[in-house]
Amino acid sequence: MNELTKDNEYKKLVNNIGSLYKKAKNNIISAINIEMLNTYWEIGKYIVEFEQNGKLKAEYGKQLLVNLSKDLSVKYGKGFSRSNLQYMRLFYLYYPIRQTLSGKLSWSHYIELLSISDELERQFYHKQAELENWSVRELKRQKKTGLFHRIALSKNKDEILELAKKGQIIQSEQDLVKNPYVFEFLGLPEKNLYNESDLENAIITNLQSFLLELGKGFAFIGRQHRITLNNRHYFVDLVFYHTKLKCYVLIDLKIGKVEYEHIGQMKLYLGYYEKEVNDEMDNQPIGIILSEEKDDIMVEYAMLNDSSKLLVSKYQLFLPDKEELIKRVKEILDK
Repeated sequence: MNELTKDNEYKKLVNNIGSLYKKAKNNIISAINIEMLNTYWEIGKYIVEFEQNGKLKAEYGKQLLVNLSKDLSVKYGKGFSRSNLQYMRLFYLYYPIRQTLSGKLSWSHYIELLSISDELERQFYHKQAELENWSVRELKRQKKTGLFHRIALSKNKDEILELAKKGQIIQSEQDLVKNPYVFEFLGLPEKNLYNESDLENAIITNLQSFLLELGKGFAFIGRQHRITLNNRHYFVDLVFYHTKLKCYVLIDLKIGKVEYEHIGQMKLYLGYYEKEVNDEMDNQPIGIILSEEKDDIMVEYAMLNDSSKLLVSKYQLFLPDKEELIKRVKEILDK
């Protein structure tokens, strides 16, 4: 190796050129994406205006896209399938104000969003995909698991409308709650016997997916963190730090139903972390007990007038019945 490659100034030059190149490349990709979205929006506008100007009878609406697909494909090649043209048409109808389009989302993101007929739900996934920089794959999973409806079940009508408008903004421990959490990615068969250790091991193996299900802001600290009091050892299943709320988040996993003593144990953990682990910059820690079953009345009485930031929620190892989730959220909105 010659002296030049060892020089710190030379290394700095290489890094500066590399950073400039990556920034330019990202800007080019972003510019191409924005131009593509604008073009598809304009095409959708042309189609809708042609239909609305009375130049086409309603019964021939489908035939218009068939003809357009054939003629445009002959002249310009791929990209003009009938389904793609239909998405462009919906693109304009669902987003009539072009300024509401996001350059952070690709056309593939928008195709996923356009398949959502409910406006509130679509608005939520649009905003959340922006906020959390979801890949298309992540967006698909969150739709499939009914994330919007699972979060909405813990809110009232006004909060649901706000959720759809702004996405999930984490401001307190209550904003962390999903009902239920869905762990289908763990691959644990629903009816097979497994214990809490099996569940924890599966989560660690699929930590990236677990963090996605928890939501933005969780940083993994460790598992089985030991607390020793009077020569007796206790172990917190999973410990995270929430970068937005500036606090530790302790998670305990329970098979079956959550019991009163589980709540008492989590309170002990929270007290210990607040007194022994927190520094002056940390806020009060949050505890989350995740169980297969939850007795709402018992939890309510156990937490009555309690200042602990302790949440109890359910998890399931299979995809939820989305139609049931939609029905329950609709009941809240109709009240």
